[in-house]
Amino acid sequence: MKDRLRRIYYSWLLSMNYISMAFIRKIPSQTIRKQLLRMLGAEISTHVSMFSTVDIRNPKGLKIGRGCSIGPHVMLDARMGLEIKENVTIAYDATIWTLHHEMNSADFHGTGAKTTIEDYAWICSKSILLPGVHIGRGAVVASGAVVTQDVEPYSVVGGIPAKKIGERKVHDFTYEPYTHMHIV
Repeated sequence: MKDRLRRIYYSWLLSMNYISMAFIRKIPSQTIRKQLLRMLGAEISTHVSMFSTVDIRNPKGLKIGRGCSIGPHVMLDARMGLEIKENVTIAYDATIWTLHHEMNSADFHGTGAKTTIEDYAWICSKSILLPGVHIGRGAVVASGAVVTQDVEPYSVVGGIPAKKIGERKVHDFTYEPYTHMHIV
């Protein structure tokens, strides 16, 4: 009985999250959308650009630093904690997971870990970050990559699963993705 009540409660919370996000996405003002997300527990710094089609699972577990740009149709799963540091660019249709199912579990229970993206990282379009990965400062995740392990600072990774394919030559960044010159 206790497990059944726990499942009902969890389902209710998920439903409220989906309903809240469906409402928030319809608001044309970024300022109001971000303020509502803050009211739901998200920590969103100043100068953050978020398209209206961003999907957030559990805003309470989300922390976004100054100067970030979150592109259209991005999915941010913050159920186990998601920290996006400063001046990070997350491009169109990227997906960041913090929770998934244990495939070898009889009850298919959820398992996961906090995901962290360091300053000036660039998560390109249609890439996927799996739970618990740490993306280093200035790292680039190429379009379509599936990241299953931590990414070293200034590395460029691509493929399925993502492997190092290069390195960024510049380490002293001055840009802010939030500005109109760098918006996704």
